[in-house]
This record gives sequence, structure tokens and C-alpha cells, in this order.
Amino acid sequence: MMAIPQTSRNFTLAAIASFMMAAIFYFQLDAKSSTFSAMMAGFTLLSLALYQIQQTRHLIFTLWIFAAFGFGLLFPDAIMQIKNFDTKQLIIPLLMLIMFGMGCTISFADFVRVLSMPQSVIIGLLCQFTLMPLIGFALAMLSQLPPEIAAGIILVGCSPSGLASNVMSYIANANVALSLTLTAIATLLSPFITPFLMQLLAGELIAINSTAMFFNMLEIVILPVLAGLLVNHYFRHKVALLQKVLPLISMSGIVIILAIIGAAGREAILSIGLLLIAIVLVHNLLGFGLGYSLAKLLKLEEQDARTVAFEVGMQNSGLASGIALSMQKLATMGLAPAFFSPAMNITGSLLATWWRNSASQDKNQR
Repeated sequence: MMAIPQTSRNFTLAAIASFMMAAIFYFQLDAKSSTFSAMMAGFTLLSLALYQIQQTRHLIFTLWIFAAFGFGLLFPDAIMQIKNFDTKQLIIPLLMLIMFGMGCTISFADFVRVLSMPQSVIIGLLCQFTLMPLIGFALAMLSQLPPEIAAGIILVGCSPSGLASNVMSYIANANVALSLTLTAIATLLSPFITPFLMQLLAGELIAINSTAMFFNMLEIVILPVLAGLLVNHYFRHKVALLQKVLPLISMSGIVIILAIIGAAGREAILSIGLLLIAIVLVHNLLGFGLGYSLAKLLKLEEQDARTVAFEVGMQNSGLASGIALSMQKLATMGLAPAFFSPAMNITGSLLATWWRNSASQDKNQR
């Protein structure tokens, strides 16, 4: 039984009070600025409550993903426009910063590891770039959603895995070295593979300029990752603080991006939200299940199979959003990535915690 510290209980009660005040401000007084402030206070207090408990700290990021999406839906005008500045212009720079942060967390040793576990890496990459694109294509065709929104489902499937898969692999006692290697290689391969897959699978839904997509991804992905990789290689001892701060910056960047997408696609979300939530959940869960099953079928060890499950089921939805923005379709193609992010973080957290607990039980029984 997990013991809940008194401080956590106090923060939780204060958070509930803040959310109740937000509801009064929004529904009774129509005071949007006060509602925004009360909600921010509530989510901050709830984050502090989760932080007091070791087992729930990893849920803070998921909480703020929900918060960001909610803020986007409730306060679209405030999110989309700050004075005369269009906040959509922040998405690409934030993605580049996130990719730079990813580059700073990997080293050339991660690529050398391929030589020590080539089978696991090859199987992981093949699952990543076959299962999720094909599942996405099948769901998009079955959904009968508007073409641009359906294309967004395929776009999620054609994107590489993201940093969240590394975190979940760590929580689940999976092969973190393999996870880092697969994420790094899939990310660097994505400018070459994603445009091709989009042209192949989504070309009948929307016009795909694969050459322009390649160069956009080169700018968003390859250059920042390589810059981070070089910084990590040559200035490793001088950037120790930077390496600690960049994950927080990256998570904050993803939260901001999701708030903007929620605001930009508000009308479409309110009309088809439940259907799209169901589709992205199926997409995500099938990625976990089929990735793990295929890895086990191909005789990978348990830790490696868990890693492949996370690498397949958890996509870089932020990058998918950036691609949608570069195509000027953020409010349509960007919706599936926006829904996929909170969905995969919730299901990924649950799966990782379950695997971790099952591993602990196995050790206790020995």
C-alpha cells in the first residue's frame, strides 16, 4: 500500500479548491482571466502533490499535457495571439530546441551500440516504420474523417519515436540503451523515410510534396540533433548543467505546442473529438501490443521486447505537429498528433508501471 505524505494531501486539497474556484469564475462570473489564473494554480498545486510521492512523479508531465490542451480549448484567443504575435510561429523553433536537447542526451557511443545488438535494433526499426504507418493508414481509411484530419492519423504513424519512449523504458526496467539507440537512429532516418511513407499512404488524401517535407524535416530534425550531438561530444563536461535543464525545456516546449494546437483546432476538436480520441487510443495500444508480440515472436529477450513496444507505440507527436504546421494544416493534420501525445503518455505510464511492478513481484517470489 502506497503511503501518501501529509504534504501531498494538503497540496491536493488546495488544488481541488483552486479548480472549484476556476469553475465558479468560468461558469458563474464569466471571468476568463481569473479562471486561467485559478486553473494554473490548481495544476501547479497538483504537480507539487504528485512530486511528493516517488511513484507518481513521472505523471507530472502527463498532467501538464492535459492542462495545456485544456487551456487551448478554453482560451483559444489568449493562446493563439499574444498582443500582435501569432504563437504558431513558436512551434518550429521550439521543436528545433527539443531536437537539440535530444542531441545533447545521445553520444556516438549510442550508435556504436548497434554493433553489439544489431538484431534488436533492426527489428525495432522495422517495427517502427512498418507497423505504425500501416495501422495509421488502416484506421484513417476506416474512420471516414475529413481527408486532412485522416492524413494526420497517418502522419503520426509515419513519425519516429520520441523522448517519452526512453522515459517509459527506464520506468519499466526495459533496455534503456536500446531505447536511446532506436530513438536516435529512427529520428535521424525520419527525414528520409517519413516523406516517402506519407507520399505512399496519404498521397490520395492530400497533396504531399515529399521533397519540401524532406527539407523541412532536415531543418527541424537533423541539424539540431547533430548540433546537440557535437556539443555533447566536445563539451560534455562543460554542459552538465545544460543537460539537466534541457529535458525540462523540452517538456515545456511540448506543453506549449499542444496548447497552441488545441487552440488552433478547437472547432474541429469539439465536433469530432471523441472519435479521434478513440482512434488514437487504438493506434497507440495496437502499437504497444503488436510491437511487443512481434519482438517476442522474433525471439528477442523480455527487456528488449518491452523496449520495442514503447518505441513502436510512442511516436514523436511534436515533430508530427511541426510537419503539419510546415504544410499549413496545423488545425486539421495537427489534431491527431495533439490527441496522440496525452494518450500515449497515459497508456505508456500505466504499462511501464505495470511491467515494473510485475518485475518486482517476480524478484520477490524467487
